[in-house]
Amino acid sequence: MLATAPDGILLVDKPQGISSHRVVSIARRRLGLKKIGHAGTLDPMATGLLLLGAGPSTRLLTHLVGLGKTYTATVRLGVATDSDDADGTPTAALGVLAADVSDDAVERAVAAQRGVIDQVPSTVSAIKVDGRRAYDLARKGEDVVLRSRTVTVSRFEVTGRRDHTVSVDGDQVAVVDLDVVVDCSSGTYVRALARDIGAALGTGAHLVALRRTAVGPFDVADAVDLEDDVVDVSGALIRPADVARRLFDVVTLDAGAAKDLTDGKRVAAEHPDADGPVAAIAADDDRLVGLVSVRRGRLRVITNFPAPTTSGTTTDGADA
Repeated sequence: MLATAPDGILLVDKPQGISSHRVVSIARRRLGLKKIGHAGTLDPMATGLLLLGAGPSTRLLTHLVGLGKTYTATVRLGVATDSDDADGTPTAALGVLAADVSDDAVERAVAAQRGVIDQVPSTVSAIKVDGRRAYDLARKGEDVVLRSRTVTVSRFEVTGRRDHTVSVDGDQVAVVDLDVVVDCSSGTYVRALARDIGAALGTGAHLVALRRTAVGPFDVADAVDLEDDVVDVSGALIRPADVARRLFDVVTLDAGAAKDLTDGKRVAAEHPDADGPVAAIAADDDRLVGLVSVRRGRLRVITNFPAPTTSGTTTDGADA
């Protein structure tokens, strides 16, 4: 029996120590599919939720990239690094006197990073400067000056604190580890939040742990481990129509209207005017036909989604 080619959004729980591009490579192998993209990367040291798009569902990724994110993290006060995280090289080991970083002082520094803020991204980042990645320039010793960007941090809370010592280049340094949870807009660097509260406290700081737990309505609790060969990766794909329902208003089409929209025609529908996207879903097979705008009761295609195709393989319950 011919199998339907993989098509959908895959929630992946990225392990520590591998790049997001490596995760995409594993997904291509597991699904037997070249056309796989992602909706935003995680640093190698970070773990947690990555959203991958397989097949035609890669067209949905542009609408997933801008969703808000939730992270849990551990900020270490007392040591700064050149990357603002544990993968970097220490640039200052100032140490921390517990009396100088009271809980009240920490809260003031954290509170200053809540709300709508102007944030300078971490120097070791993937942002392009004159067509080159900032991290490539920084690793070559070139000066990197990044512009601030406006981001929104709707939640930044300290959930735990540990005062202890660590070894830095053979010296024992007093540090404070803060466990935090962050809800933020796309484009926010949690590493930069750590850097900036360290600067405000005069201690220096960097991230020693980072985990993305949610992207918009998608939660890491529903994600799969791609390195687990027992996982049915194809079965874990979320259908395009089900993804669209979580993100957009829906207009339902009968078979004739669905075909007309697929053919590029403007279709009449009872729906309030909307610049879009609105998800147009076929009633007969519950298929995402397209993302549309609505003007005066007529639908106009923003993005079309093709009908499912066969992959040329047989279904046997196993991953490709």
